[in-house]
Amino acid sequence: MPARAAPASVIHAAKHSPLGMPPAQFLRDYWQRHPLLIRNALPGFTSPIEPDDLAGLACEDGVLARLIEHDAASDGWRVRHGPFAEDVFPGLPDHDWVLQVQDVDKWDADIRALLDQFTFLPRWRIDDIAASFAARGGSAGARTSPCGMFLLQATGRSRWQIDAAPQPSTALRDGVELPLLRNFQPSHDWLLEPGDLLYLPPGMPHCDLADAHSLAFAVTLCAPSAAELLGDYADTLAASAPDGLRYTDPGLVLPEDACEIDDAALQRVDATLQHLRMDDPDQFGDWFGGFITSYRSGLLPVAGQAPPSHAAVEQVLLAGRHLLHHPWSRMAWRRTRRDPASACLYAGGTTHALTVVDARRLAAADRIDGTLYAALDQAGRDAVIALLAAGHYHLDTEPGA
Repeated sequence: MPARAAPASVIHAAKHSPLGMPPAQFLRDYWQRHPLLIRNALPGFTSPIEPDDLAGLACEDGVLARLIEHDAASDGWRVRHGPFAEDVFPGLPDHDWVLQVQDVDKWDADIRALLDQFTFLPRWRIDDIAASFAARGGSAGARTSPCGMFLLQATGRSRWQIDAAPQPSTALRDGVELPLLRNFQPSHDWLLEPGDLLYLPPGMPHCDLADAHSLAFAVTLCAPSAAELLGDYADTLAASAPDGLRYTDPGLVLPEDACEIDDAALQRVDATLQHLRMDDPDQFGDWFGGFITSYRSGLLPVAGQAPPSHAAVEQVLLAGRHLLHHPWSRMAWRRTRRDPASACLYAGGTTHALTVVDARRLAAADRIDGTLYAALDQAGRDAVIALLAAGHYHLDTEPGA
């Protein structure tokens, strides 16, 4: 049977915004396989923020930002990290630099609303929305990223080159502050206009170059490495390991050489470690739920002074107030194996046992009003109180907000 031809790398969204096709087709043909440029993915898109807004955000404490400058004559690169002084940006030239700011969705609700375009992906797979402003000729260089991303051109135009070869070169340059590729051989060369959406699978070499002053948003997709998973998994196992569980060797036979670690010893070590495995699928699921809802969290919600009472929460909700989901709080839920109607809700590493209905409601709730709160059972309301006390929700500032 002949090999299936690679799907088209450039399409027009037409009526299927933003992917230009049904989501199931995108996941089947492109997800983590092939790059895709979707022309006019968001027709008439208007950026929620201006470059000056991004520069102001980059001056704030707690914001992850960096400024990348390129000297084209010497091919030299300079990287500066925020927060920046306000007088930095007026002194920059009108070319050859890029300002990148991470987690912009946590600071701006209008940027966060862009996530509604990506509900075809598990929410816990989305790390953040980063924003970048590039002056004319600005670039972050030829590079790779271990995480895939969707790049939305917001204003201006930028040139994107992609190396979609089966085995591209990933060797890095020496003596450069950035992890830039030594040899970059693009197979695609595209000019992105406002409203265009570019999907890049993880690890694909790429390079950007601003054709004119431009603003872009990148929806980055969290992908923990095997080392990160193993490290957290091992830490969790070690923390719960009983003190009495130790290496033992009953029936030890006389060794041929007292200095040798023989095969029998290694088998006993392996047997000891096997006792620490999470054979219970629910235990394993709880570990991963806690891990992934706190993975790569730049900030965590801050707990309040004291848990509010049910009566106090009900009173403010009945008065028309809302509980708003903290932008830094990541939530997900999972069905339990023991009971198909039961679930666990995970929030920033914590676990709450709920019904499937309530776990689904709370994980998706950007805000909780009186109607939603009243629909929850007692365990669901208890979870709301606990989440509110832990800072995952906060009371809106004005009635009816």
